[in-house]
Amino acid sequence: MGLQKITFKNSDGQTLVGRLELPADQHPHSYAIFAHCFTCNKNLLAVKNIGKALTSHGFGVLRFDFTGLGESDGDFADTNFSGNVGDLVAAAEFLRDNYEAPTLIIGHSLGGAASIFAASEIPSIKAVATIGAPSNPVHVKHLLRSGVDEILVTGKAVINLSGRDFTIKKQFLDDLETKSLPETAKALRKPLLIMHSPQDNTVGIKNAEEIYIAAHHPKSFVSLDGADHLLSKKEDSIYAGNVIAGWAMRYVGPTENQEPKLKTKHQVVASLDAEDGFTTQMKLGNHYMVADEPESFGGNDFGPSPYELVSAGLSACTVMTIQMYSKRKGWPVDNVEVHTSYSKTHAQDCENCEQDSAKIDTFHREIRLTGDLDEKQKARIMQIADKCPVHKTLHSETQVISTLVG
Repeated sequence: MGLQKITFKNSDGQTLVGRLELPADQHPHSYAIFAHCFTCNKNLLAVKNIGKALTSHGFGVLRFDFTGLGESDGDFADTNFSGNVGDLVAAAEFLRDNYEAPTLIIGHSLGGAASIFAASEIPSIKAVATIGAPSNPVHVKHLLRSGVDEILVTGKAVINLSGRDFTIKKQFLDDLETKSLPETAKALRKPLLIMHSPQDNTVGIKNAEEIYIAAHHPKSFVSLDGADHLLSKKEDSIYAGNVIAGWAMRYVGPTENQEPKLKTKHQVVASLDAEDGFTTQMKLGNHYMVADEPESFGGNDFGPSPYELVSAGLSACTVMTIQMYSKRKGWPVDNVEVHTSYSKTHAQDCENCEQDSAKIDTFHREIRLTGDLDEKQKARIMQIADKCPVHKTLHSETQVISTLVG
């Protein structure tokens, strides 16, 4: 995956800062914009996890800080909901002018409401997904209830949100009153995915129902059961990202005959950004996945480890080879299961077994056959298992030729 820092101007000429994530070894088939939640920023872990899920499905994803937040210019006290919508429109124009016009927009919480409004102003958007979005921007007032009276009297107030102080001005509240999300959703006429947790204590599930009722088909609802409003658990944000990617592919993915534009000629590509620890984006042939290390090793356990991938290749090649041989022989093998694990163990009959250098790479492989086979057939199949191409590669002398490119 390529992670690029990008900047662009909003309608007031202020510089907004974002990150553009691109899939490994492929030009994106579609571009998406992510709108973060109220007072959050582009680096919220849930935002990053959802973005990675989308890039693993071939999307390019732009996540950026709204005006006055994170790395972006401006004073948050001078912003409002309409400004957030304008920032999203500016992001879409930046992608259109420098990469490709976005076709998917995703918004979290108030960013979800802003995404629906922005989608009505961005012609290229073909699908919209919201996560924990309020059915009316005015909902944000309840988050500010400790200072609403002061705002109405003095024109502004300092309010603590999630441990940080923010100055909120009356113009922010006034702007919220002018926005009707149900009317905008009804007029949108673009595919809409609404995701919400029944346990969301910040924006209640009733909001999802109101958006759903207002919108026209095609519309979908997916429950994020057990998740909190910020999708704090990584499994919740990863799930949300994968669901959005699968749903969106129906509307904005590559056409059936569209070939991916590859960046290299190689079968397998791995891409790892500096900020991602061990979580590695992979492209295997025409397929995408994530590799990682277990949490005990300092990883996030988002995918198999490198040696698990090697073991997977051996297992897959073994079952394919056995089934191909059995079919050619006409033997009744209903199913083959191969369980493989990797470790370093002492070589058999080694003279210096107490030395670490005497240990060798060892794959433990267990084969389970289902079918009406006699003992002679089973013995022959076990011999054939050792002839699978990956098995033979692991036993042969190999070389790795490395070249620095670019």
